[in-house]
Amino acid sequence: MNRVFYRQGLMAFFLLTITLLMAGCSQADKAEEHYFEGKTMGTTYHIKVFAEPSKLEGADLHSEIKQALKDVNQSMSTYIADSEINQFNQLPAGQVMPISDDFRKVVAESIRLGESTKTLDVTMGPLIDLWGFGPDKKPTKRPTDEALAAMIEKIGVDKLELTDSGLMKTIDGLELSFSATAKGYGIDKVAEVIESHGLTNYMVEIGGELRVSGIKPDNITWKIAIEQPDAEPGVRKVHKVIEPGTNGIATSGDYRIFYEMDGVTYSHLIDPVTGMPSRHDLVSVTVLHPSAMTADGLATALTVMGMKRAQKYAEEHNLPVYLIGKSDNGLVTYSSPAFKPYL
Repeated sequence: MNRVFYRQGLMAFFLLTITLLMAGCSQADKAEEHYFEGKTMGTTYHIKVFAEPSKLEGADLHSEIKQALKDVNQSMSTYIADSEINQFNQLPAGQVMPISDDFRKVVAESIRLGESTKTLDVTMGPLIDLWGFGPDKKPTKRPTDEALAAMIEKIGVDKLELTDSGLMKTIDGLELSFSATAKGYGIDKVAEVIESHGLTNYMVEIGGELRVSGIKPDNITWKIAIEQPDAEPGVRKVHKVIEPGTNGIATSGDYRIFYEMDGVTYSHLIDPVTGMPSRHDLVSVTVLHPSAMTADGLATALTVMGMKRAQKYAEEHNLPVYLIGKSDNGLVTYSSPAFKPYL
């Protein structure tokens, strides 16, 4: 019997906890809270901005935010037929496609992270589909070793060429999917809109990923709750509260989406080198980075690595990373040296 488990709500942080805990030191006593919410990228967003009324006089900040998110969707959503990403995915090999600045930024960072980590690959959508984790896919049987080997030859960021003229694929059939970076980039774009008005005290959340900046006028620093990964299904518990400063915050884990087939549990997080789902002792990764896009991509990449490789990578690259692993004696945790100031 094959079973698929999709624990609803991919949020690694509690919105309720955020609402109750996030705050900061007073910088402008006259600042007011401006709150916006809506839907984007198949999920929801929640935004808080603290500003003096004069700072937003004559501006429609929410309209600007919605337009920025619409632009990101039009560029990077595979669910929009004429999106920029779908146009590229339909191109034959060898044809250079001019791309927008937004698309270029996400492609460039995705390639950089892919080359650095070896575990993040924005071309591996067909491999994910092969395992039955893609949209509208259902697992029926484990892919054969031959099918996996053939698929690995057809993916890889090394088959992308980014030049001043645009983007090109070197083999036919190569496709992009920014599921590990586009949401974070959307957060960064919203932050740009907010900061364009001279505002620096805000929180932007899209689908559980975050970026916080500055302070809130009640003398308490921003605080974010990381979720307990082994809580009972349907129950959300706080594992640890951190003070992230001004950073993007992303958490990834293999405890939310998985399926069981013939007595074996398969995670939705797949290693592009081996073609196999991650079966490591690492169940949750939290990454802090000034860019929410980079934090988003790194959280996924480190989760695929497993505890030991992730620790090594975090230390070699001086990354603020918090890991939760599993052992025979229960959960184990690790804070990288760069993460400790945020605890």
